Amino acid sequence: MLSKEDNERLVRVGPGTAMGAVLRRYWHPIGAAAELDENPIKAVRILGEDLVLYRDQSGTYGLVDRRCAHRRADLSNGFVEKCGLRCSYHGWLYDEKGKCREAPFDDLVRPEARFRDKTKLKAYPIQIQAGLIWAYLGPEPAPCLPDWRDYYERGFQQITLIAIPCNWLQCQENSIDPVHFEWLHQNWPRSMAGSELPRARRHVKVGFDEFEFGFIYRRVLEDIPENELWTVGRACVLPNLLYVGGRFGWSVPIDDENTLRVSWRNYPLPGERPFQQERIPYWYPRTKDPATGAWLTSRLENQDVIAMVGQGVIAERMEERLGESDRGVIMLRKRLLRDIELVANGSDPTGLIREPSKNRRLALPGTTRGQPDINEAEGPFAAELPRLWVEHTTPATDP
Repeated sequence: MLSKEDNERLVRVGPGTAMGAVLRRYWHPIGAAAELDENPIKAVRILGEDLVLYRDQSGTYGLVDRRCAHRRADLSNGFVEKCGLRCSYHGWLYDEKGKCREAPFDDLVRPEARFRDKTKLKAYPIQIQAGLIWAYLGPEPAPCLPDWRDYYERGFQQITLIAIPCNWLQCQENSIDPVHFEWLHQNWPRSMAGSELPRARRHVKVGFDEFEFGFIYRRVLEDIPENELWTVGRACVLPNLLYVGGRFGWSVPIDDENTLRVSWRNYPLPGERPFQQERIPYWYPRTKDPATGAWLTSRLENQDVIAMVGQGVIAERMEERLGESDRGVIMLRKRLLRDIELVANGSDPTGLIREPSKNRRLALPGTTRGQPDINEAEGPFAAELPRLWVEHTTPATDP
């Protein structure tokens, strides 16, 4: 059971909050790079801040305050130019640093005042990696954006994005809760389908270990010898990542009551044939039936959403009765509270990388069980994968 005061410290993410200060020390994925192919401007809300993301005609990315400094017009209704984003209301132009490059009427009638030089929007740095757009909202100098080894593995990669109407922490706590898999993802779907199959194998042992980036959780199922689920485990990476070999899932706080779930998957391809994926596709899976508003329960990720939202917009942890399977959840909360104190005292929270030489193709512990399977691919591009598999399993012939 957590005190009301500590619960508040952990769930509030806006500017000036204790947990918000911790989360702002990390890079966060805020969308897919391919999203800006269709429209180079996107309104973004992250950590309680309303921003606008754009890619200008020179290919430069920017993330700036959503409101123009002039009359507070919405810059997501603006348009991009060779250098920067222009407000559609009065034409003020901003670059990726938030600097005002032009204030057209003022520049014309009173150029000596150089009013634009006195105007600057809030702006944050952006990086593109693994087909994702990453933002850093914290103090300088920014840490390294982690360079995970999986990004370079041969395969077909995809991104999914889901907006979840609940606080970020219950999403991340789900990532260090192994026993829920037995019930939420196995027994519950069988029950809903009226299946006569026996219940899923029970968990008979769980374990949790700390490592430099967070925690590893392990489990053993009845009637199954200890395997890599126990010997390797899966990684809960602070502050908001779950890693299962070949698959990453980040729970990015939109604000106190909403979370963006960003998933990146790599579907391995066999053989040695050259394969170049120039664009990593993305899609937004549905969580509800648009006709009825009922939850869609068939996808594993949707089942997680239903459980997390069912805890309330912000879970009241002071009302919980935790058990033995919750040791990982307790460890996570304690570490986050410790990181709050570290940041308040001027130190880095868990797992930041400051030296670029130590940030090259980093490996995380992750099982092959649960890795993306080409036969289970979803989304509008799933039909491409069987064709790619056939092409890459067919021996190449000389022309």
